[in-house]
Order: sequence, then structure tokens, then C-alpha cells
Amino acid sequence: MAKYIIILSNKAQKALDNLSDHIAEPIFNSIAALEENPRPVGYKKLKARDAYRIRSGYYHIIYEIIDEHLIIDVVAIGHRKDIYR
Repeated sequence: MAKYIIILSNKAQKALDNLSDHIAEPIFNSIAALEENPRPVGYKKLKARDAYRIRSGYYHIIYEIIDEHLIIDVVAIGHRKDIYR
């Protein structure tokens, strides 16, 4: 299987930058793992839009998969209580 390219939106990049290192590192590792498998165990298709989410601790990573171009667009990163607001 070919590797996907990860693209972080400005919103996702700012959210990742604002987190402390011990919280951001597992999230970054989860995002990096999407290169190999964009649909890992535990991923969910969102009902409201054409996107997916994975969990990393108390944080959710929302991303879109563009299979035709092998791109994963990380749209948002946030705490589970705030991410869908």
C-alpha cells in the first residue's frame, strides 16, 4: 500500500502548537501513523460531514481522506468535550 501525505490545516496546526509536549506527542504519533493506514482500528466516519475521527487519549483528530491523490487533510484537533462545537 502506498503512503499517504499528511496535510495539517492552520486550525489543526495551531491546536497542536498550543498543547504541552506530553499531550502533543501521542497526538503527533497518531497523525503520523495515518500515513500507513488512514483507516486504523477505532476510526469513525462522521455523520455531519465527509470526514473521519480517531482518538488519542482525551483528544480527537478529525481528518478527511482523499484517496485519489493519497492525501490526508487533518482538519481539527481538540479535546473531546470541545471538538464538535
